[in-house]
Amino acid sequence: MLPTPFYSRMLNIKTLIVFLAFLVMFITLVNTLYASYKVQKNQLIKHTLDTNQAYTQKLAAATDDLINAAYEQLGFAANIIGTNFSDLSVLMQEVERIQYQTRTFNSVTVVSKEGEILAASSNRLNIIGLTLTVGGGPEAIAVKKPLVGTPHLTRAGELLLLISYPIFNAKGEYLGYLGGSLYLKKDSILNELLGEHFHQDGSYIYVVDKNKQLIYHPEQAKVGEFVLDNAAINKVINNESGSIQLTTSNGIEMLAGFSTIKTAGWGVIAQRPLKTTLSSLDELMIQVGYYTLPLVLFTLVLIGLLANYISRPLCRLASIAGKMNSSKAEANLMNIKAWYFEISELKKAMLEGLGLNNNQIIQLKEDAATDPLTGAVNRRSLHLLLKKLEQKNIPISALVIDIDHFKAVNDTFGHALGDKVLIELTQLMQKVSRKQDIVARTGGEEFLLILPSTPSDLAWTIAERLRERVAKMQIEPVGKLTVSIGIATSSKHIKSNEELLKRADLAMYQAKKLGRNRCEVFDTSKKAHIHPN
Repeated sequence: MLPTPFYSRMLNIKTLIVFLAFLVMFITLVNTLYASYKVQKNQLIKHTLDTNQAYTQKLAAATDDLINAAYEQLGFAANIIGTNFSDLSVLMQEVERIQYQTRTFNSVTVVSKEGEILAASSNRLNIIGLTLTVGGGPEAIAVKKPLVGTPHLTRAGELLLLISYPIFNAKGEYLGYLGGSLYLKKDSILNELLGEHFHQDGSYIYVVDKNKQLIYHPEQAKVGEFVLDNAAINKVINNESGSIQLTTSNGIEMLAGFSTIKTAGWGVIAQRPLKTTLSSLDELMIQVGYYTLPLVLFTLVLIGLLANYISRPLCRLASIAGKMNSSKAEANLMNIKAWYFEISELKKAMLEGLGLNNNQIIQLKEDAATDPLTGAVNRRSLHLLLKKLEQKNIPISALVIDIDHFKAVNDTFGHALGDKVLIELTQLMQKVSRKQDIVARTGGEEFLLILPSTPSDLAWTIAERLRERVAKMQIEPVGKLTVSIGIATSSKHIKSNEELLKRADLAMYQAKKLGRNRCEVFDTSKKAHIHPN
């Protein structure tokens, strides 16, 4: 026995109600949780981005104040040195005063316009007399104005930052500069200022100069490195302030705020891992799900009970519908409690249908069920049989069979021999068909063979066997005959048996068109698929 096709396996209404209710509830719950999660996530991200930007603005302003204060300190001393430039004791006194009075710099030097170090604080006396050719010194001499220089490596391997102030005499002639040095990888007032904003949850700040070189980083080993591929750095060195979500070179998603330190042309970036920001949200959503679960379970139980109460009369109707031929069908229908409108209407319709069905049975007994000439099922019986198959969801394959050049038989040998041909063809079809198959005559020389629960490949085999046997059949004095056969099989794309027969008919005409004496299977993509003989 062939397996029942997937499209004929029906769900009951109780299952459908429960499934649909659960689906709606599930979609609503998921949508609510998802929308809540997205809103909270966006708010957390925005808050973190805004906070980081506010950090960087505050930090940039504080750094600007620090550099401006350094300019004031150096400027005050530069004015004194400018009027006493030739007095080495004054030069030494001022660099010592700046070094130990303010503790802003790691070392302080006076450098001539030729780049020679004339005076240095006591911790750097060994460099007096040297000529500077690299780093911030040549920059300061070239611009002749207050300057935060480009960091450079000293001979000792230290990363040095120079903040300089030009020295002019009373005539306005440029004499050199007074410079304060900061060692970026050692303790300094700059590192103390920036380090106050370091967090232990993965958040940190770092500072880059206009060349994308790290001026400050909580991991001091990274100070001096160049960071070339970073969206926040690319923006901040273009004097932009704002916030951005980015991915670090380690593949960590970060929420970064950035601002420009205008006095130095630096950029300060504060960033926090996205995962850290959202960790509290994940815990919150888990708690929401935990507290929502009991209500969800209660709702499901309630839906199940209501679905059972609603579907019970429908299930009874469905059970009776499958036994309409039973003598107790009408009594069973009357016992069903129709407590809502749809059930009441269905009950009335089924009672009316039961009456009509009984009338049809009586009518069928009165009418001829077969074709009087061939003994095949006639159109009326065929229609009722197909309707029953359709109501029971039994798939079928239909073979539309047409005798080739039958008109020529009638014209040449007369209608009596034509009738003989029709009778013998019917008998042959009944021989090759099975007990459950239906042999019907639908027109003058056109027949229909209905094969219940028969897949397309088996229908093709039966059709080919019939075609070959017809081709071998001898009917004297007519001789040999051939038939053209069109085949169509139930599928989820075919809505009714009436549509199925139309498709089989189209396939038969395709067989005629392609030369007759052949079988063709209907194909939705080409109207009739050609099978080679």
